[in-house]
Amino acid sequence: MQKKLHIRKGDMVVVISGDYSGSKGRVLQIDRKTERAIVEGVNIIKKHTKPNTEYPQGGIIEKEAPVHISNLMLVDPKTGKPTRIGRKLNDDGKLVRYSKKSGEEIK
Repeated sequence: MQKKLHIRKGDMVVVISGDYSGSKGRVLQIDRKTERAIVEGVNIIKKHTKPNTEYPQGGIIEKEAPVHISNLMLVDPKTGKPTRIGRKLNDDGKLVRYSKKSGEEIK
């Protein structure tokens, strides 16, 4: 069984450590096996590619590289600041994520 992560695809996150610390972005993809996430506009690398159908010219392409999820924190939907995540049962009996800072439920 794979570990349940505090971040999901589509979440707004802030990088808390590393070269890109302080930068915000949306999570594009998550790899639960390696516990890494690709965040929009964060950890940009240059990749040299041969010409192919996607890039007919080839050349140097800039793209996002994965960041470990321990270096990411979810942005509170109410305050816009980084927050920790908790899980609790809502009125319907479903397990939902909520912000520890504001108590707001995260969709």
